[in-house]
Amino acid sequence: IRWIGDFARQRGWTNFRILSSAKNTYNRDYHGENTDGDQIPSLNVFVRRDDKLYHFYNTELFFVRPEKGQHPRHVDLLWPLWNLFDLTPEGRDTDWYPKLTYSGSGD
Repeated sequence: IRWIGDFARQRGWTNFRILSSAKNTYNRDYHGENTDGDQIPSLNVFVRRDDKLYHFYNTELFFVRPEKGQHPRHVDLLWPLWNLFDLTPEGRDTDWYPKLTYSGSGD
């Protein structure tokens, strides 16, 4: 998937290995998409020990029913920038989610 490589190069990520889940079952195996094929935000951590690969960690709060009026923001713990918005008087709107670009950003 060419645009992933372009995305990395634009950010100067020259030593960051980017992999694609296209044409394999990774997303289904690790609950990264629903039965309709829609993407589900998730983060998995793997570790290699003695030439074996182990699944070490997964963000799971996406699958937990949130309390009324709350959003679990399951991956946000690992992306602390978004938590800073929660410290502002207005906080984050419940419908706000991070994007790759924003209108008016000059991109």
